[in-house]
Amino acid sequence: MDNAGLLVLADGTTFEGVAIGHRPESGATAGEVVFNTALVGYQEIVTDPSYAGQVITFTYPHIGNYGVNADDNEARVPRCRGVIVRDLARRASNWRATEDLQAYLERHRIAGIAGIDTRRLTRHIREAGALPGAFGVADHATLLAAAQADGGTDGRDLVAEVTTREPYSVGGDDATFSVVAYDFGIKRSILDQLVHAGCRVDVVPADTTAAEVLQRSPDGVFLSNGPGDPAPVAYARDNVRALLGKVPVFGICLGHQIMSLALGAHTFKLRFGHHGGNHPVRNLHSGRVEITSQNHNYAVDADSLPDGARVTHLNLNDGDLEGMRAADLRAFSVQYHPEAGPGPHDARYLFAEFTDLMRAG
Repeated sequence: MDNAGLLVLADGTTFEGVAIGHRPESGATAGEVVFNTALVGYQEIVTDPSYAGQVITFTYPHIGNYGVNADDNEARVPRCRGVIVRDLARRASNWRATEDLQAYLERHRIAGIAGIDTRRLTRHIREAGALPGAFGVADHATLLAAAQADGGTDGRDLVAEVTTREPYSVGGDDATFSVVAYDFGIKRSILDQLVHAGCRVDVVPADTTAAEVLQRSPDGVFLSNGPGDPAPVAYARDNVRALLGKVPVFGICLGHQIMSLALGAHTFKLRFGHHGGNHPVRNLHSGRVEITSQNHNYAVDADSLPDGARVTHLNLNDGDLEGMRAADLRAFSVQYHPEAGPGPHDARYLFAEFTDLMRAG
């Protein structure tokens, strides 16, 4: 078979499969291999810019059955390195579909591999932790070398690869609130929720200075999700530090981590990350358990939060910090994704909390 392929992890673990999607001339695609446990929403996951530098393993075995369409993209183009699936559907059947997943991957030059025992792969990642891998039609030695040469996401500024190059706006001029959103890898569904909450959103590049943001006289500032390690995105940390206390600030995912770093907290890399649509989180104020959508490989050390910042949400699977608030600075953030594209809508109330904070002045 000319499309027979291999997946080789950096530790030498090998899986046999079949090449799908785009086929690079080198015959090899490398990146940090992670797994996502969501049952639906493969298009939204593939187009989430937070996956830059990573290869997505779908634990749900049947992928591509309802095709793809332009309305479900979370970003203009996918930023992930590739996809790994157990079974790629031969037919797409949905009235909204305009293309099948195979054609979509080819068109966007995203490589993939199917026929992989994703259950075995997921168990291995859980035990060994997220690690680089390479897949394709190249020979084993070439793939192993490519996997071992990939540096993963540690210490890399992946935000610079995905942020917008020029500012743009969404929402009408008659909106109730004016918000400046830092694009660290922002998802379209987040912008949709902000507009739905009554905001006109000016989206700006990740390196926009605090002074340039304040010149826009916003009612609030939003810090978006994004890919990779927050530590090397020092320019964002410094700009957020200069904004805190001057205007209400709301952060999601990477935005939560950057806000925490700006407050003086520390971040660390999780063993295999949180990627999926069914993570239970406890709201410490209400006591309610929210089922949340998550996508991150790094987290904030709750013990490193400074005085004046309190923990608001905790992950019930591993106890990690999922939300915090600095009330005196009119700032709060969550590690998970309340916009939930895809995922449950339990946490969408947070967008109303942001508008309430801006309304209070």
